[in-house]
Amino acid sequence: MDLIKSLFVSASGLKAQNGRMRIIAENIANANSTGKAPGEEPYRRKIPTFEAQFDKELGAQKVELGKIAEDQSDFPSHHMPGHPAADENGYVLQPNVNTLIETTDMREAQRSYEANLNVIETTRRMLQRTIDILRA
Repeated sequence: MDLIKSLFVSASGLKAQNGRMRIIAENIANANSTGKAPGEEPYRRKIPTFEAQFDKELGAQKVELGKIAEDQSDFPSHHMPGHPAADENGYVLQPNVNTLIETTDMREAQRSYEANLNVIETTRRMLQRTIDILRA
């Protein structure tokens, strides 16, 4: 039944967006995590990816969280001479995490999660109405 497929496909979307939000939260939590020693790299931003998987049993495409990539952009540096991770010139490498971008990504993931949840709720109501009709 196609309604059951939509439940499973939407559930896979919920799971994927949940994983995405977890990675974004980790990025935000580490936005100020510098290295502990001079020359040590700070936290590197992680980027979630998605993969389409064909479920043979279900006969439908589902989405899954794919590999977690690392953002290879440069680390910004700030002049902080007293910091334990400061180099000989007093500069400390900062994580390549932009909290504004992460917040925007989080909002987008939340909306995608809510859209999948709405599909599940609508499908559930349609199935319930079908059962009610069959009982009458």
